[in-house]
Amino acid sequence: MNANTLVQKLWNYCNVLRDDGMSYGDYVEQLTYLLFLKMADERSRPPYRQPSIIPALYAWPELLTRDGDELFDHYRHTSNGSAARKARSG
Repeated sequence: MNANTLVQKLWNYCNVLRDDGMSYGDYVEQLTYLLFLKMADERSRPPYRQPSIIPALYAWPELLTRDGDELFDHYRHTSNGSAARKARSG
């Protein structure tokens, strides 16, 4: 995927979020979070092989296994902070 394709996909996601009633600040926050998850996944793979700081249940590959309502519900749970608090409390 080249840079232009990635930028276009991001703008498409922004349009979807905006059309769903999200403010600019809200969708920037959501896109930043998704990019964080994706970058953490990339850093855990070769050539970096760094341990991921994201619990497996909430990591990027887990999002890829879901779609539709299941993805929406899982992402909401992950992004609202309750998943992070639960992971920290063990």
